[in-house]
Amino acid sequence: MVMNIAQNVERGAKFVPNKSAILFEGKTFTYQELNERVNRAATGLRALDVKKGDRVALFLPNIPEFIIAYLGIQKLGAIAVSISAALKSDEVKFILNDCTASVIVTTAELVQHVPADDLAYLEHILIAEGEATTGQSLHDLMAASSPDLQAEKMERDDPAAILYTSGTTGFPKGAVLSHANVISNMYSVNYSCGMRHDDKLLLYLPLFHCFGQNFILNAGLNACSTIVLQRRFVPEKVFEAITTEKITMFFGVPTVFIRMLEMFPDYDFSSIRFNFSAAAPMSPEIVRRWQQKHGHVIYEGYGLTETSPFASYNHPMQYKFGSVGMPIPNVEMKVVDENDNEVPLGEIGELVIRGPNVMLGYWNRPEATAKAIKNGWFYSGDMGWMDEDGYFYIADRLKDMINLSGFKVYPSEVERVFYQHPAVAEVAVYGVPHPTRGEMVKASVRLKEGCSVTVEELREFCEQRMANYKVPRAIEFVESFPKNPTGKILKRVLRQRNIYKVASKNVPAAIAN
Repeated sequence: MVMNIAQNVERGAKFVPNKSAILFEGKTFTYQELNERVNRAATGLRALDVKKGDRVALFLPNIPEFIIAYLGIQKLGAIAVSISAALKSDEVKFILNDCTASVIVTTAELVQHVPADDLAYLEHILIAEGEATTGQSLHDLMAASSPDLQAEKMERDDPAAILYTSGTTGFPKGAVLSHANVISNMYSVNYSCGMRHDDKLLLYLPLFHCFGQNFILNAGLNACSTIVLQRRFVPEKVFEAITTEKITMFFGVPTVFIRMLEMFPDYDFSSIRFNFSAAAPMSPEIVRRWQQKHGHVIYEGYGLTETSPFASYNHPMQYKFGSVGMPIPNVEMKVVDENDNEVPLGEIGELVIRGPNVMLGYWNRPEATAKAIKNGWFYSGDMGWMDEDGYFYIADRLKDMINLSGFKVYPSEVERVFYQHPAVAEVAVYGVPHPTRGEMVKASVRLKEGCSVTVEELREFCEQRMANYKVPRAIEFVESFPKNPTGKILKRVLRQRNIYKVASKNVPAAIAN
């Protein structure tokens, strides 16, 4: 079967040419205009000798040029390599050399982080925003290129994109997604979430991340929806877009919904008919608060970059609080122990996934690929369990599990209890070294504005709701959390700090003996 991801924009240009495809900072791109710009980008890249299978890096923020260049790369049959706009020179150099990209598309602001030397394969730098004092202007290249091009016919397993993992341990790995991986996910998102051509999707999640790139952008274009693009999550701008553009589908991570509840607790988001959260476990308490305020739930999904990303969905036919639902169509999931044997219902083990969404492998890392994919099953590194109805639940990342004198503590389980306290806005639970117990449970807590509670009161609250060994021995109050570009709390940074703050007037903290 032949296919190409970029056929989504070609379809829109054919059936709804005058419909708005992208709205961005006062600019509108219809499907016809978007497709023509994509074609110009593709033919411009072809003039730079980019061919099928070549890697082209995208080191860009959320701007229309990301979408245009990405789809242009797909049309040629080349491979789009997404690089986080938060990375610095050494990190960018590693990825460019690892994937052997010949072209990078970036901005005048970010090009300072593209090293001037030690890049053995890079031949062209294209500037998509700002003055092109280094490299050449993407817009000039497009202006001199043809607006006519049909997408290259690709096979199912032809690579389409490389998205690098966060690299919490060692060097980042590039997850290689095929055209079939992404296209199967596009249709699963359309079906599961009920995306329609009259929907408006707010996209502030980073396009270099799989959630923004595939789940929202590619799926939205496939449904011929309108994408309202924003550079980043700024609560006031998100609120403004929801109200002025009448957003109908809202996607985020748990911390986003927490912030929206805090900042706009009583506003009527009646235009939104569908809310969706992924990328981190969502506390059922937050879902309940949202439902009480706005009258509808936050649907949850589960997946990883390596699964394109969609793998399971807590669907509206039978919604279960706290669950990530059941596998999406054509995908299988199960829970296994350390010997790869399926565990009984209700018991915790590692979640493994099989289906058309599972990546081809890690770029140039056969050993890592063989470790992650066994007999077609992708080993997620996430711990969870399945109930009697076939619904799955996430306990935590395997690496985040806390080993306390042989007892296993799953941070998300403890965090769910904290979120039940009316004064708690955000919490992160993680393990820190302990001289005799191996690890100790610690919690960093951000309180809601105007609320106060003592460490002792929080600990007592937890003791009434969970086993004593799960109750954090160390609790600190913080004003903010380190987060990645999607808004997910970086627990590895908190662990690395491992500094216990003494009590003070403004930021109280305590450590139990």
